[in-house]
Amino acid sequence: MSEMSNYLENALINVTLRATAYTAPTTVYVALFTTDPTDAGTGTEVTGGSYARTSVTFGAPSNGVSTNSADVTFPTCTAGWGIVTHLGLYDASTGGNLLYHTPLDASKTVDTGDVFKIITSNLSVTLA
Repeated sequence: MSEMSNYLENALINVTLRATAYTAPTTVYVALFTTDPTDAGTGTEVTGGSYARTSVTFGAPSNGVSTNSADVTFPTCTAGWGIVTHLGLYDASTGGNLLYHTPLDASKTVDTGDVFKIITSNLSVTLA
């Protein structure tokens, strides 16, 4: 995942080039999308069926790459979430600001009873 949102791009420019303060989120959350969230954060996030953004932790970066340090397990789907095509990282469990986004390697239909899970080290953020 290397696609930054407009929000994060502006924040990084401001903090590195303009000495403007940026407060890093204390918790980062993974969001699931049925359409591309785009840099503007305008995609369609999954709703209903017990869906909720799920917190994620990342290990220390190496050569500009950081990966999730534990499994990310979403709540059991109680009503179909549709075809999940993209992931996003947010600075809040609801609302908030999109930080990064990426398409899934393969779209995934999430039906009632399914559990969407991202295995440790399978979610990476790259800055290059």
